[in-house]
Amino acid sequence: MTRTLTLHDVIVVGAALLCAAAAGVLLRVALRWLGERARTTRWSGDDIIVDTLRTLAPWAAMAAGVAAAAAALPLTPTVGHDVNQVLVAVLILVTTVTAARVVADLVRSLALSRSGVAGTATIFVNITRIAVLAMGVLILLETLGVSIAPLLTALGVGGLAVALALQDTLANLFAGIHILASKTVQPGHYIRLSSGEEGYVVDINWRNTAVRQLSDNLVIIPNAKLGNTIMTNFHQPERQMSVMVQARVGYGSDLDHVERVTIEVAGKVMSGVEGGVVDHETSVRFHTFGESGIDFSVFLRALEFSNQYLIKHEFMKELHRRFRAEGIEIPLPTRTLVLPGQDRTPLPDRPVV
Repeated sequence: MTRTLTLHDVIVVGAALLCAAAAGVLLRVALRWLGERARTTRWSGDDIIVDTLRTLAPWAAMAAGVAAAAAALPLTPTVGHDVNQVLVAVLILVTTVTAARVVADLVRSLALSRSGVAGTATIFVNITRIAVLAMGVLILLETLGVSIAPLLTALGVGGLAVALALQDTLANLFAGIHILASKTVQPGHYIRLSSGEEGYVVDINWRNTAVRQLSDNLVIIPNAKLGNTIMTNFHQPERQMSVMVQARVGYGSDLDHVERVTIEVAGKVMSGVEGGVVDHETSVRFHTFGESGIDFSVFLRALEFSNQYLIKHEFMKELHRRFRAEGIEIPLPTRTLVLPGQDRTPLPDRPVV
């Protein structure tokens, strides 16, 4: 110390610390009130910013109080400089961690608003968080007087060695970035790979993509494999999809009557089943003279992939009920057999057992 510590110095230090603590509490209360107001808005970004300030403001108030107290004490220039350096380092660390959380939350919020799903694309969130933390550490080292030029050089050389050793990991990383940037696949999409795996995309992280099957099992697919495979995306270019149901009627049926009844049934199912497109104009197409009847296809429409199963279920039940009520025959497979040495008069058609 440059001089003897007095009672006045102690009182000033205590007052500075007390004011800093009071300021921190008041700022936290005010920001809590502001956070309640922010939750009533439609934009989620203000919630993230206010929540961040609630963490950062008390630390800044306490650091200011400690700096004021250190200035009132009879410290030597070296000790005063060290105290200031420690306070600056603490503020930089707190600001860096807070900024990393803010940026990560904003990126997550942006990803959710773009894809419109409940899932998250954590690869972008993790990359932004690591980038912000790395910049904060470099700023801290430069502030403390540590030259970062040799560190950057060492990181460059070491990064080359790491890149050679982690080729598969980096391939998955860049494949995941490419998948998300090109928007070929987003969390929430239903996909099917050429190898047979299919399901809803739950998450795309830095190494793999998690796909939830309809049986609620998770399939983990490396990003590099996902980027190189032939894939069907049932949510592109839109979520709605056609649902085709195959049916058959007997040769004695009135096809115009069959078509009218089928369209009526389809309209009832589309308006009464969850996941059906109410205003869809159902089409019926006869296409094959089969061995035992005339085959036709019915084209319904579902809001998204998983809705097709309930639509088919209800449509087949209702169509079967209407066909029976209207006297429309749904034929069984039949075959006429002529045995060698017997009368070649055709035998009555009967079901093949």
